[in-house]
Amino acid sequence: MSYLVLARKYRPRNFTEMVGQEHVVQALTNALNTRRLHHAYLFTGTRGVGKTTVSRILAKSLNCQGTDGQGGITATPCGVCSACTDIDSGRFPDYTELDAASNRGVDEVQNLLEQAVYKPVQGRFKVFMIDEVHMLTNTAFNAMLKTLEEPPEYLKFVLATTDPQKVPVTVLSRCLQFNLRPMAPETVLSHLTQVLSSENVSSEPQALRLLSRAARGSMRDALSLTDQAIAFGSGQLQEAAVRQMLGAVDRSYVFRLIDALAQGDGKTVVETSDSLRLNGLSAASTLEEMSAVLQRMAVFQAVPQMAGAVDADDPEALETARLAALMPADETQLLYSLCLHGRAELGLAPDEYAALTMVLLRLLAFKPQGEPAEKKTLTRTETASSGLAAAGSAAAPAVPAPATATPDLTPAARPTEAAVVVAPVPTAVISPAPAAQISAPAPASAPSQEPPPEVSDASEPPPWPGSDESDTLGVAASTATALPVRTTDSFDRNQAPAQSSSAQAAPEYVAIPVRESPEPGERLQPLPLSAPTPVSARYTPTEEGDVWHTTVQQMVAAEAITALVRELALQSQLVARDGSHWLLRVERESLNQPTARERLRAALEAAGHAAQITVEVGVVIDSPARRNAAAAAERQRRAEEIVNNDPFVQSLMRDYGARIVPGSIKPA
Repeated sequence: MSYLVLARKYRPRNFTEMVGQEHVVQALTNALNTRRLHHAYLFTGTRGVGKTTVSRILAKSLNCQGTDGQGGITATPCGVCSACTDIDSGRFPDYTELDAASNRGVDEVQNLLEQAVYKPVQGRFKVFMIDEVHMLTNTAFNAMLKTLEEPPEYLKFVLATTDPQKVPVTVLSRCLQFNLRPMAPETVLSHLTQVLSSENVSSEPQALRLLSRAARGSMRDALSLTDQAIAFGSGQLQEAAVRQMLGAVDRSYVFRLIDALAQGDGKTVVETSDSLRLNGLSAASTLEEMSAVLQRMAVFQAVPQMAGAVDADDPEALETARLAALMPADETQLLYSLCLHGRAELGLAPDEYAALTMVLLRLLAFKPQGEPAEKKTLTRTETASSGLAAAGSAAAPAVPAPATATPDLTPAARPTEAAVVVAPVPTAVISPAPAAQISAPAPASAPSQEPPPEVSDASEPPPWPGSDESDTLGVAASTATALPVRTTDSFDRNQAPAQSSSAQAAPEYVAIPVRESPEPGERLQPLPLSAPTPVSARYTPTEEGDVWHTTVQQMVAAEAITALVRELALQSQLVARDGSHWLLRVERESLNQPTARERLRAALEAAGHAAQITVEVGVVIDSPARRNAAAAAERQRRAEEIVNNDPFVQSLMRDYGARIVPGSIKPA
């Protein structure tokens, strides 16, 4: 007696035996029970999901005669009457299956349609089943359109295809379309367990999981692979044998690679890649398995409740949940994207294992190691100031520092680095002013002895006389190198300098350069000199805050915490300490992530502090970030005070109407 393969032996005989296609079963069952039967059905889906099986069950439901020979249309065919048995065996005269892949011409379709004029010989309905209908030619499709639209009342069409996009819309509009979905690995696993139990074949759960994943949604492929695995394992299904048969990568390699990438251990990554090469395991399969694991990790990170409800009997699920808690969510997404795109690069590299190693090491190259680099964007004022500084650097050595006008500032006491612009000075060059950006309009007459004007709070300096703001900076930059450099010893403040007509028509500008290093964000939103302390810089000192600030600063300096973990530490307040258990408080729930908490706890434990932390959400009054902001605000205040009290700056403001541009003073 010949052996009947599992895919044919366990083909469903009725709708109750169908698995994974409940939406199709429910629709057809209700239609049969209510006698609302369409004349044409189209079943679509990938290979091995049950298109032909549904067609045969539908044909039996329409022609079942019951065990007593008195049955009618039913959703539960008996399976024992002559109609049911003949349809299962393929010899029922009123059920015709046409393979459109090999009978795709108009002649074959016409021969089939010629039978439509005859009433059923034995059954209640004639059923024409055309498999792979998308392979028919356009002429064949056109030949069947009229009959498909208005067939005799005893004729039913059943079409099946794996590619509905190639079926003309004129055919689609005449059919009820049902899409049979690929089956989930869990559904395939459950069915395989029942089949092997009926066959009395011993199996390991991990072996069945491998077969379920390898089937890729096709139940027929799963049963065929099971047949092959039984023969390969001499009647048993063991994980090692099935893995060897499939050529699948042991997920222990995958877990080792992901663990090493999470820890930043490049040595283990390279060694594991070499092990894959020595064992002859596929690099493409490795990236595919990694993508599957990373997808589950991302789900566990997004929905932590699923990670806590994994099956304890599935060691892979437990290991996946552990890695999900170990790797940050952003790195998981990055590695998943690299694995997907890396599969396309394997064929381009001379060695697929070298390409695999490069794909894995790419994450280590992109892995953040410390503070993210700030992108510096120069504004228009900063661009001109840098040009002035470059132009004046060559002339700076020739300008002696005045003995009385400029105070003696040591490098440690020099408060700021800024650009100084003074205008107009036709006969002499004023020596550099310390620590501010200063501008002055052209005087109409000799400077008068008046008290210094009030400092303006405007965010931008006024335009130069006789020109718009955009032209002024270009004039200043061009004249900075053209004017001779002179000393200020003979400069007379009580007499107006004599000017020629050409000098009066085109006043000259002198650029006095010093170094400037502004921050882009602060340049875009300058604070006036009298601005109050920002709210973020206010804090109420606490005893625990001193300890927490020192601890966090040490970990940040040592780069023990980065990215989101660093922000959690900086923005949190140490509320209480109970031995090795510390209680922290943050204001934003977005910082209170399980992965960030665990990495912060690990960093504290490695530094010899808390072995356990608890993070709550509430009002924070003392955090390292607030202390750092307060210290920065204090440095800014001192720098502004030094500049405002500088005698030389005061003389420029008093005698030439100069003013300090708000936001230009930066602590050194």
